[in-house]
Amino acid sequence: MYQMNQRLSWRKFFLLFVLIFALSACEGSAPEKESASGEDQAAKPAYEVDAIRLEGEDWGYPTPFAHYPRGPGGFKMCLIFDSLLERDEKGLIPWLAESYSIDEDGTAYRFDIRQGVLWQDGRPLTAKDVAFSIDYANRHSAVWSYIFEAVAAVETQGDATVVVRLKKPNAVMLYNIGRTRIIPEHIWKKVDRPKEFTSPEAVIGSGPYRLTAYSKEHGTYRFEAFEKFWGPKQRVGAIEYVPVSEPILAYENSEIDLAEVPPDLLARFQKDDQHKIVQNPAFWGYRLLMNMDAVPCLANVSVRQALAYAIDRNELVEKIARGAALPGCLGILPPDHVMAARNVGSYPFDPTQAKVLLEQAGYFPSEGDGPRRSSDGQPLALELLCESEEVRMAELIRQSLDDVGIEISIRAVEKKTRDSRVRDGDYQLAIIGHGGWGSDPDYLAARCSGTVLDQNAAPSHTGWRGLQAPELIDLLTRQRNEIDPAKRRNTVVEIQKMVAELVPEIPLFYTAAHSVYRPGKYDGWVFMFDHHSLPHSKLSYLKREGIAAPRR
Repeated sequence: MYQMNQRLSWRKFFLLFVLIFALSACEGSAPEKESASGEDQAAKPAYEVDAIRLEGEDWGYPTPFAHYPRGPGGFKMCLIFDSLLERDEKGLIPWLAESYSIDEDGTAYRFDIRQGVLWQDGRPLTAKDVAFSIDYANRHSAVWSYIFEAVAAVETQGDATVVVRLKKPNAVMLYNIGRTRIIPEHIWKKVDRPKEFTSPEAVIGSGPYRLTAYSKEHGTYRFEAFEKFWGPKQRVGAIEYVPVSEPILAYENSEIDLAEVPPDLLARFQKDDQHKIVQNPAFWGYRLLMNMDAVPCLANVSVRQALAYAIDRNELVEKIARGAALPGCLGILPPDHVMAARNVGSYPFDPTQAKVLLEQAGYFPSEGDGPRRSSDGQPLALELLCESEEVRMAELIRQSLDDVGIEISIRAVEKKTRDSRVRDGDYQLAIIGHGGWGSDPDYLAARCSGTVLDQNAAPSHTGWRGLQAPELIDLLTRQRNEIDPAKRRNTVVEIQKMVAELVPEIPLFYTAAHSVYRPGKYDGWVFMFDHHSLPHSKLSYLKREGIAAPRR
């Protein structure tokens, strides 16, 4: 009865919240809404489904700068803000850029900007907006721009062409420029602190959906179809994110329309034709970070290799992911990655080999039950930082390491605190989980830098503090500068082999979760080629007809 009352109370709250937001919009404090006259309402398009509801949580205000730098925050923002290129199941496709070309030397990218595109306040989107956006993202380190020092200049040629000139060839730039969010110059040109810009005008984009309700306190969002969107017609009229305590229970009660299914509950849905189950690609994973700057023993590669042998990653798959995952590869790129090397850095669970390596590093068993000690008596004792929901995983790792003589104390904190401490280097060992493992392998270069450029950086770019590896840095630089795909792939394989030998981090496992939904309600879900989540794809909510897809 309590749960039923709780759900009814939530529905009343949400309806009240939407009403309040709509009233504020009428008073001028939110983006101007379409007329609600009878004539306009009659002209409104029909959608395959009026609204889709998904599991909610606060991921920040959905601008390119103010959202929380994890996948759910970024992909909510993408519903509002378009980019030059979009991602479908196979690769990059033209979006705001109707077509593009790359000079033979790889130093100039020309984008022909689609005409007739409107911002959600009715003003036209121009090539000047695109050039402004790329320059602004570089100056302010946007979450969704990874261009930075590579760009020499951004130019407009006429009213419909933008040229991005590079200082030198860069194999990742099409991907990076293509996913940079385009913002309206007339709104952002006077904004000096973009992370603090959270007025209603900040969420005016050119994308298929507009933000019409948001509650930071409750983690609720409502996005409604932008009727003057330039592109493929929306199949879904509105996308709502609502708070739920038990996603599967909420799905079964039709409070949300898609949920991840734990392996032990799969059979409940497999026997019922009204449900469809899809396995997600393994592009979301956990890794163990080792702070080589803060802990001298971790600077010894033998100690890091010992940790890799001592941790039973298959046990983590079975007991934490309940089988719905793949064990981590020490070459880092997951098996589903298009450039994953095979048979690299397996490091099977081998406590005996771990003990041998620890003794080679100068750490020997203590008398009694204490941890191993170095020749000068220093104990091999480390603190493991984790999110509060990852304590069970941390306990299994602690037990494995204790078995080889490494003493572990666990420090559990909430997610944002953990992420912040990792960015600041305030940890010894840390468990961190995130998506992005299927992205261009250049993300390894960001991890190798050992630091982050900005507190707005995504957790997937937090890296290997204190690693001294000039040969690896050279290889990472070579792959970035190599524009021949075959040669670059070979270099990326060599990088994975070297990373597996150096063990700058330990990938624990990559989740391969299952999603369930009712195709009778809606069956338009699609994955992006490098991402693990169906609801995160903008194309999941749009008709696919008419999307041109010429590729490089």
